[in-house]
Amino acid sequence: MELHQRIVSAPVDFGAIRSEFGLASDYPAEAVSEARDAVDAFAGTRVDRTDIEFVTIDPPGAMDLDQALHLERTPTGFTLQYAIADLGAVIVPGGALARESETRGQTFYLPDGSVPLHPTVLSEGTASLLPGVDRPAALWTIDLDERAVPQRFSVTRALVRSRERFDYAQVQAAADAGTLHPSLVALPEFGRLRIEAGLDRGAIALRLPAQDVVRHGDNWRLELEPRTAADDWNEQVSLLTGMCAAQIMLAHQGPAIGLLRTMPPPPDSAIASMRRTAAALGVAWPADMPVGRLLAGLDANTPAALVLMSEATSLLRGAGYTLLADLDQPTADQLTHSAIGAPYAHVTAPLRRLADRFTTEICLAHCAGTEVPTWVIDGLGPAAETLRRTDSVASKVDRACVDLTEATVLAPRVGTEFPALVLREANGTRDAEIFVSEPPILGRCAGKPPEGEHVPVRLVTADIATRTIGFDYARP
Repeated sequence: MELHQRIVSAPVDFGAIRSEFGLASDYPAEAVSEARDAVDAFAGTRVDRTDIEFVTIDPPGAMDLDQALHLERTPTGFTLQYAIADLGAVIVPGGALARESETRGQTFYLPDGSVPLHPTVLSEGTASLLPGVDRPAALWTIDLDERAVPQRFSVTRALVRSRERFDYAQVQAAADAGTLHPSLVALPEFGRLRIEAGLDRGAIALRLPAQDVVRHGDNWRLELEPRTAADDWNEQVSLLTGMCAAQIMLAHQGPAIGLLRTMPPPPDSAIASMRRTAAALGVAWPADMPVGRLLAGLDANTPAALVLMSEATSLLRGAGYTLLADLDQPTADQLTHSAIGAPYAHVTAPLRRLADRFTTEICLAHCAGTEVPTWVIDGLGPAAETLRRTDSVASKVDRACVDLTEATVLAPRVGTEFPALVLREANGTRDAEIFVSEPPILGRCAGKPPEGEHVPVRLVTADIATRTIGFDYARP
């Protein structure tokens, strides 16, 4: 459908959501001053790697650039060099900036602008890996074999310079045209191999339609968030680095110091329910095939795939932050992120997420054979608690922004019929879940429409004040 045909809302006030969730956009003056005056505490000890032609891949318009990469094919496999903005070097422990960031926990993204973890003078300026300028970084070097399985990995403090910045669509277009930047030529092969390795580990990836709120002049519209193969390849770089970081923390001899991002394995009952749904939809699912490989093999554009992926969301619950110091003789399940199929730690987004500054310092110390800084040991537990709290807030903020836009877009259309796909049938406690393609809506529907079928639904509610919408099954 052409842009001018899309359903567009009147102006939407996202400020009310900021107020509701207590998102303070103004940074304390003392913290801003510290950010403006920040200097690299390790300037005299860094290895100079400005010779490496790093590039960045981020959403269009992003300025808080955490990561820059250089990937090359070698006679024995691949070498990944991944530079991460070094926030631990420019934030003074115990200072006003550290205290404020440790309260905020993460950057909150709203359609009309972000509420940043750090002042933008730092996160979008002097600490961001913008092209053409030297920046302090934590530089990961990961050597991999022909199957892209890591053989050696370490991280050290370095000085780097990014050469160019790309967005995902640009990388995908260059890959399709065979004109990828030299630092990215190996990325498609690397990405495919890492995705396959993930499926072998039992990783689970969902490809459900993702709603995005997009500005249209003074108004707003809902779109499906674009997802390219380049997104998936780049994601594998970050996932690999987080898995290597987890291994560094787990392998260290001595007191357990570390923070993992974990998720328990899905209950057997949830897998059994998915198998019943697959059978009802006529989808063949061999008994020895992991759920991740089943989902990866489905055509995401078919009704059966969307139904199964919608149900698979019940498998990916309970994600949390696990402090290694809290575990006594931990089991594999306690250390593993089940959607990744391995232990994993956040280390690649320190400009936007609090945990990464702490976990990066732990890995730097372990690789250098030095003591973990006291501020990291003392602050790791509170940082984990802040992230648990703010992850919940971030999820609610994202949902509230979409809900408000849905209600505003649809308010003039109460009583209108829309074609929809039934993703999940109703049960005794909830209505059916449907997907409407234009505007893209994932919503609830009364009237018990049949699962996996394309049906007409009627919009019966669109309440801006409560941010709620509701459909009813308009039986033929």
